[in-house]
Amino acid sequence: MSYSLEQQRQEFASRRMLAVPLAGLLAWLTIGVAGLVLKPTHVVWVLFIATGSIVYLGMLLSRLTGEDFFRKSQPKNTFDTLFLYSVGMSLLVYAVAIPFFLADYTSLPLTVGILTGLMWLPLGWIIRHWVGAFHAVGRTGLVLLAWYLFPAQRFVVIPLVIVGMYLVTIIILERRWRVVRAHKL
Repeated sequence: MSYSLEQQRQEFASRRMLAVPLAGLLAWLTIGVAGLVLKPTHVVWVLFIATGSIVYLGMLLSRLTGEDFFRKSQPKNTFDTLFLYSVGMSLLVYAVAIPFFLADYTSLPLTVGILTGLMWLPLGWIIRHWVGAFHAVGRTGLVLLAWYLFPAQRFVVIPLVIVGMYLVTIIILERRWRVVRAHKL
């Protein structure tokens, strides 16, 4: 059974979408704590591993949030593919982050923090909700501000800024999902 792009978009937008943001929150919280207690060379590794693990942690958390991450029982949805391309775009920007990191290791939370948050813009467009622009633009501005204001604490303050953005975003997503769910009933 095939269904229209509009039907696919509505189906995609009706999802809860908490698992991956929760995973991002936990990953960046781990980076912030590591920034408090580890040497910079170790924090760098934590940042690379934690941010690279977000999607896998999201898969695990989807079981707790009631989300069907793989959706094998559902028809193929074009917007799942578009979102995965957005995630891929965010991962490709490590090609920008790594050279800057090699020149100045403290650039890593700035570049990875901003560049991996870009996928929120297309997500917001897909679900027709301002939360995507809020997260991407707010995260970019606050991470940049934190990078300039707290040069000695970049591996602590920037992750905490991102955690704060995730907390607000998760609340917004949950409220959005409850409204969507109420309209389906």
